[in-house]
Amino acid sequence: MADQESVGADPAPGSTPARWTAATVHADMWVDEAEDPRETGPAGTDERSVLADYLRRYRLTLEMKCAGLDAEQLARRSVPPSTMSLLGLVRHMAEVERIWFRRTIAGQDVAMLYCTPESRDEDFDGARADDGVVRRAWSDWRAEVAFAEELLSRTEDLGATVERHGGPLPVRDILVHMVEEYARHCGHADLLRECVDGRVGQ
Repeated sequence: MADQESVGADPAPGSTPARWTAATVHADMWVDEAEDPRETGPAGTDERSVLADYLRRYRLTLEMKCAGLDAEQLARRSVPPSTMSLLGLVRHMAEVERIWFRRTIAGQDVAMLYCTPESRDEDFDGARADDGVVRRAWSDWRAEVAFAEELLSRTEDLGATVERHGGPLPVRDILVHMVEEYARHCGHADLLRECVDGRVGQ
């Protein structure tokens, strides 16, 4: 994961974070391959390191996809009839991180961030073009990612089980699911970002 200061940092409208230098090979992408901040060298060969590194890469990819956009662009629902937006994805992944790491693995009895029984899609539906909504989304996501990373660092046995829907679920399965969840939604983010300003891939 990127250093604590940069994780989920609020992208300033119209700006590009300093660590993402301008691409010189493909102008519609973020960085040249050798400059990609997700490529930090071998993550290790043990199971924990591999899963943690995939999560780190996908989390940073989501952050990358949102960089340099203002509140209106982040909240834009570019592929109707879907209510998805980049801001909605940030809110959704903050909610997902909270469900699996804080509520399920840690067993904390905490409320959802956005969704309620009456409004199950509030993470997406409430993603409005408002600077305060954007700031809260990044703050929530950053806090949940930090909690998840700290929790994972002190979880010795990935085969240990937690209760989920009345049955045992290995922590390992949760980590694999989180990789799957981020991979799926980073694909959505690819399309949403391309619709906003033409930036693709990576």
